[in-house]
Amino acid sequence: MFEVTAKTAFLFILPQYNISVPTADGETVHYHYGPKDLVTILFYVFITIILHAVVQEYILDKISKRLHLSKVKHSKFNESGQLVIFHLSSVIWCFYVVVTEGYLTNPRSLWEDYPHVYLPFQVKFFYLCQLAYWLHALPELYFQKVRKEEIPRQLQYICLYLVHIAGAYLLNLSRLGLILLLLQYSTEFLFHMARLFYFADENNEKLFNAWAAVFGITRLFILTLAVLAIGFGLARMENQAFDPEKGNFNTLLCRLCVLLLVCAAQAWLMWRFIHSQLRHWREYWNEQSAKRRVPAAPRLPARLIKRESGYHENGVVKAENGTSPRTKKLKSP
Repeated sequence: MFEVTAKTAFLFILPQYNISVPTADGETVHYHYGPKDLVTILFYVFITIILHAVVQEYILDKISKRLHLSKVKHSKFNESGQLVIFHLSSVIWCFYVVVTEGYLTNPRSLWEDYPHVYLPFQVKFFYLCQLAYWLHALPELYFQKVRKEEIPRQLQYICLYLVHIAGAYLLNLSRLGLILLLLQYSTEFLFHMARLFYFADENNEKLFNAWAAVFGITRLFILTLAVLAIGFGLARMENQAFDPEKGNFNTLLCRLCVLLLVCAAQAWLMWRFIHSQLRHWREYWNEQSAKRRVPAAPRLPARLIKRESGYHENGVVKAENGTSPRTKKLKSP
């Protein structure tokens, strides 16, 4: 709106460090990262906090009032409701970026022409928004008044996402990071959707079974892609040197550190998943065995009522021929 503040406003709103790259069709604008990205991320952190409050006020609070949830379930319902919206929008956005850039149809592009210093606009903007969302989750722990028992668990997965997303962005592994995020977010969306259906109806656990099957397959795909791209693809590249100025981190030590981080994270997630499933199965079998041990209530024998011969009519016993039976006369002593 104002020319005086336009340059400063663009610093907050738009990605910085654009550069024109010549192509066969002309020139295209690409971006690389730098310190000014922190200002853009900070701006979108505030935007995300506002959107978080809008979703909480006008959608989740109205639904939770109808369900009459307890305090524990209410907190988990709010968490899953926010993450369902975020994961769904991220999956759609990430899938669109991967398809339009051709990363899905050409797996070799995940490691070819490394380092991927110059990013298209939509790729860089996606990473900035992802970092802004997970950074906004830290003050939301205070705004949402999360219980102290839940804070360590939420801090774990917030820090896990921040480390992986920032690592892929700074190490110029953005293409591989997009594919891995697409797989991870799809699984997380299914889990939180299953939890929302469970809060609405506790007998509805079919989505949990589907999530359990998809979870293990996703871990396998993530490990396979990471080993294929980093362990084999980058290892065969010619430019194996450590040059931070050019964005090249293709050395044996860097590759081992990245693979170790990815494998450790997937192993930790799988261990937590197995531990959780075993605990649920143990609780289920304990409930079933407790039901079997409860003795059945003894049935009381029905009283045998001796009926007089004939039938009853209006409270009077009639004989079989329809006449009332005669009363016996008592003999005098």
